[in-house]
Amino acid sequence: MTQSRINKRHEKRKNSTLKRFFKTTLLIFTLLIVLGGATAAYMAVQLNSATSAAKVELDRGERSEIREAAVSPGKDSVSVLFLGLDDRTGELSGRSDALMLATFNANDQDVKLLSIPRDSYVNIPGRGMDKINHAHAYGGIDMTIATVEELLQVPVDYFVTLNFIAFMEIVDTLGGVEVDSPFAFSEMDSHDNKGAISIAEGPQTLNGEEALAYARMRKNDPQGDIGRGDRQKQLMEAMMKEAASLNTITRFGSLMDSLERHMTLNLSFGEIVSMHGYATSMGSIEQISIDGHNTRINGVSYYQLEDESLNSVRQQLKEQLDY
Repeated sequence: MTQSRINKRHEKRKNSTLKRFFKTTLLIFTLLIVLGGATAAYMAVQLNSATSAAKVELDRGERSEIREAAVSPGKDSVSVLFLGLDDRTGELSGRSDALMLATFNANDQDVKLLSIPRDSYVNIPGRGMDKINHAHAYGGIDMTIATVEELLQVPVDYFVTLNFIAFMEIVDTLGGVEVDSPFAFSEMDSHDNKGAISIAEGPQTLNGEEALAYARMRKNDPQGDIGRGDRQKQLMEAMMKEAASLNTITRFGSLMDSLERHMTLNLSFGEIVSMHGYATSMGSIEQISIDGHNTRINGVSYYQLEDESLNSVRQQLKEQLDY
């Protein structure tokens, strides 16, 4: 991507209203719908239509620039980058407030999930050192993928991008998600009404609005971003459990309409279905993370990744992807 193209994209997006929102992502939800019992012909047609409408092509083409050959999720080990965007306009622009890389090993049929802290201090190609979540605001999904590939030194084969609207509708369609909150707190709702959502301590079932608040809260957590990351993982596991146990979805059609408007991806319906072998692994995903610490550089707060931990994660991902 040339610098002029990057500047044009930045100019197009810089006027978007950016509010710090949506602190989680939906791990291969569409795959779970297909494989978790919701395989009726009507649902398959609806999902095929939604993924076709939401599918976009990357500037690089179908193959990662650091791959020697194209891969297929049905037979090769692949990676999928999931982004939760700070967007409610429907344009799917702005900063990425949640970044997670899922890696699928074709031999063992297992899945590893890496959560990348949004304030990670990294090199953004063409922009220099900055927070990793700024990459999407600067150059969209293409720049985000280039940044993640440079950071982790492994290919990003596919991506799925959703905003907070799709997240809430998915949770509500699931009938809510069960969590065990480590403490009680209040958080703003999806309309930025401060203190509108109250989360109690202990086990409970959250609806879409409550789940969003549970995932986004950071300031009142004694562990900050680390605690928020733990809550996001808890939510993700709960959502996968709910999705895998579904037999019918009464609001499936409206949900697909929402995904068409609030999701982009470069996976086709056929490629999603070809990953059926991973269905039994969804309930036991291995979570990995990069250690680091908070720091301030020129008066700006960042999350400084520790080299030893980063190198260890790079090696794990390379082995997982047979790369």
